[in-house]
Order: sequence, then C-alpha cells, then structure tokens
Amino acid sequence: MELRNLITFTHVAELGSFTKAAEQLGYSQSTISFQIKQLEEELGCLLFERINHTITLTKRGHELVMYAHQVRALTDEFKESLIKDEEISGHIHIVTPDSVCDDMINSHYIDFHNKYPNISIKFTTADTLVMFDMLDHNEADVIITLDNHSYKKDYVIAKEEPLSMHFVASSKSKFAGVKGLSIKDIVNEPFILTEYGQGYRRVFDKELAKRSLDITPVLEIGRTDIITTTVANSDMISFLPDFVTKPLIDSGELIYIDVCDMNLEIWKQLIYHKNKWISKSLKTVIEYIIANDFFD
Repeated sequence: MELRNLITFTHVAELGSFTKAAEQLGYSQSTISFQIKQLEEELGCLLFERINHTITLTKRGHELVMYAHQVRALTDEFKESLIKDEEISGHIHIVTPDSVCDDMINSHYIDFHNKYPNISIKFTTADTLVMFDMLDHNEADVIITLDNHSYKKDYVIAKEEPLSMHFVASSKSKFAGVKGLSIKDIVNEPFILTEYGQGYRRVFDKELAKRSLDITPVLEIGRTDIITTTVANSDMISFLPDFVTKPLIDSGELIYIDVCDMNLEIWKQLIYHKNKWISKSLKTVIEYIIANDFFD
C-alpha cells in the first residue's frame, strides 16, 4: 500500500471533496481520483459512495480513516525524531474568537516567537460552530472557544475554565454606583455587541429569549478593543468577558453594571481533535498557552 495514496485518502475524507483535496495537495483532480481507485482496488472494497457530485465515506471507508490517521501519525513521528530537540519547527493553525486572538497576539506572541522562532503560527477568527467544523476537516490544529461548555468524544479538551463576564459602561454612566439592577432595567439602553450568532453573544441572546426579552444593538462589531473604547467614551453598554475589559476597569474608564439576575455559564476551552497527531511544535504551542496562565 502506497503511503501517498493513504495520505490522499485522508485528505479527501476530511475535506469531503476530491476537488478540495486536489487543491490542498497540489494535485490534479484526475490524480486524486486515480489514487483513490488504486487504494480501493488494492483493498478490494469501496471507500466512497459517489452520488451525483457528492461523496460520502462507506462503512469500510470510516474504518480506514482511523487506521490511516495512525499510519500518518507514526510516519510524521519518525520524521520528527530525526530532527534535534532544539530545532523545534513547524506551522500551527490556531482558530479563536476575535477577542482571544487580540489578547494572545498583544500579550504573548512576541515572547513566544523569541522562544520558538522556528514555529510559525497562523491565527484565524471564527464562530464556535465553524471552529469545530475546521477541526473535523483537519483545517485547524487547535481551537479556543468562548461559549457554552462543549464536550464530545471526538475532541480532547487540553484546558478549560469558566469565564467571568459583566455588563460594562463608562465610569460616567448613570448606572455607576447603582446596586441591584435587573436586566429589564438596562435592556432598552443603547448596546454595542459582538456579531449576532457568535460565541457568547449567541448564549446571551438565548438567555434573553428565555425571558421574552430582546436587545437590538446600535452597533455590532467583532473587535472588542473598539467596543471597550467606544463604551468608555459614550453612553453605550456592552456585555463582555472580564479579560477583555480588565485594562479599562483597572484604569477607571469602565465600570461593571451591577445586574443581579443575569448569570450565564460561559467557558473558555482549548480543544483539539482526538485523531490529531501532536507534533513537537503543536505540543509546544499547547504547553505554552497553558504554562503562561492564559486561562487564569
């Protein structure tokens, strides 16, 4: 069995497309089709059902995916064992919400690069559902979510913690110093929020819906740095994780609004797929995130 054909098979299985696999591997689509046909003939079974322009894994195809991941992992591990420990290198794709991406780059990236100059990192921002889809298709190495607590047997949670969130306003707000407010007391105020359907915003909207309440923000934007600055200089309100608002809370530019009846369970989770081979570079990134108190 040719390793090349097995690698092609895993790409097609992960991406669900001969065309996408060809683009990712730099092959023509006919080459991909030929390699899959060779593999099917060698194994004596059909690996994909082809109906119209869609393909789905057969039962045998699903079984082969598991074995193929093990073969790829062992092959990559052997190649990596030939490299000296001090020469850790690789390319890691991390997918996060906007706020986490900003925090990681501003607070940690330069230090990480100085310590591991041969590891390159690609940051992508996405919604939680998109993140998990990217993990399933091996398009992301690791994700960090800000959402409801997630647990599925296909994923490994490397680190997690509950996340503190507050309603925030300018220190000059009429709500400064007011105690024991209800969500109904502020629901009609001008809000600036992250985009609809995104992570903790989705959890927030679901909680409002349970109470037959609704907020139509005057501004929606993914950049939490813009949100905090705008709130600090206006009469607007927002609902954000504490790690985002802490600098302006500490400086006295923002205050927490004392809303007593809105307690949401939001979690920050560092997750990768159980079938993902943990290279030295990926292991280094994961350990760095955990060791540098990013979750504290």
